[in-house]
Amino acid sequence: MHIAIFTNNYLPNPYGVSTSIETFRADFERLGHQVFIFAPRWPGYTDENPNVFRYPSWDLEIKIKFPLAIPYSWKIDRILDKLDLDIIHSQHPNLLGSAAKKWARKKKIPLVFTWHTLYDQYTNFVPFIPAGISAGFMIRKAVKFANHADTVVVPTNSIIPILRKWGVKKEMVPIVTGVVEKDFDRVDKSSIRNEYNVKDDEILLLLVSRLTAEKNILFIANAVKKILKENSKVKLLVAGGGYLSSEIIKIAENEGIADKIIITGELSHEKIADYFAAGDIFIYGSKSETQGMVITEAMYMGLPIVAVDATGTSSLVKNDENGFLVSENEEEFSGAVEKLIKDKNLREQFGQASKKIAEEHFTSDVCAKKMLEVYEKAIMSLRA
Repeated sequence: MHIAIFTNNYLPNPYGVSTSIETFRADFERLGHQVFIFAPRWPGYTDENPNVFRYPSWDLEIKIKFPLAIPYSWKIDRILDKLDLDIIHSQHPNLLGSAAKKWARKKKIPLVFTWHTLYDQYTNFVPFIPAGISAGFMIRKAVKFANHADTVVVPTNSIIPILRKWGVKKEMVPIVTGVVEKDFDRVDKSSIRNEYNVKDDEILLLLVSRLTAEKNILFIANAVKKILKENSKVKLLVAGGGYLSSEIIKIAENEGIADKIIITGELSHEKIADYFAAGDIFIYGSKSETQGMVITEAMYMGLPIVAVDATGTSSLVKNDENGFLVSENEEEFSGAVEKLIKDKNLREQFGQASKKIAEEHFTSDVCAKKMLEVYEKAIMSLRA
């Protein structure tokens, strides 16, 4: 197949959509398909892949760097006009989503849309507009786009009821972004623990996340601060960067646990496997996920999970089997973490279950083949 992927968010942006696209692209190409990426220009970045084509962009930075695509380009139009494509897959409903829709209709090929984001959880990135208004606008636009697509892919089945309530009528197929196994084959647990002075007999709580409001970061910091104060052998490693890092530092200083909380700053995805290997318990508070790729990666690395019971996460973690899903309550969350801290056998049992679940259901090879089946079905349906 010749596959075109349109996205507003791509390399070198380190976040989830970019990682998802690259994971599927690599597996599609390994399986013999050709993939063309259409994305915004990122100032100063040069693509090594000749099949990446960049639309002009406005260099925007509101809390995080995010070039805003301008979905018009005579140069790109000439390229697309010549390409023999079988399917177009849009990662967003707006900006380059509009270009994806236009070209799918022009070439009379299927349009697949992945609904990555619960837009009502991301209004903190929209300045000067009340949250209710911006969320409503984004949701209505996304629903309209989804209902014009031939197939809608969702990262996990837990968000399907939400999207139905919002008005999505099209068939929705859950496919997670799988773990790239080769990226986790050779890891060095000791290098990270040595770098941050975490001793062998200390238990390391691990959070891998962008440090922004929609990730519920301050809830995590407040939920575990008592544990860190009362347990001399427990530390928290926060792997990531973002505008709330200073707030976490304030909490740590106010509680007298500044030496117990380590914040790494933004990491490249290539280094993240060693951080998972260093951890003993993975903790997560986000309520905004449609999947949460860090959850499947933590599971693949054999970590027990403690997470807020929310969309995305609830489709991946099996409560009382490979972790604990709890309400957004600091005492309940810290209680679940403490249970794992005190019970080494339970940590190992949950960790082994995490590994098994991830290997059977959440590897990139398994997920890429599921996506290709969606493409093939969409192509056949349009031709029928």
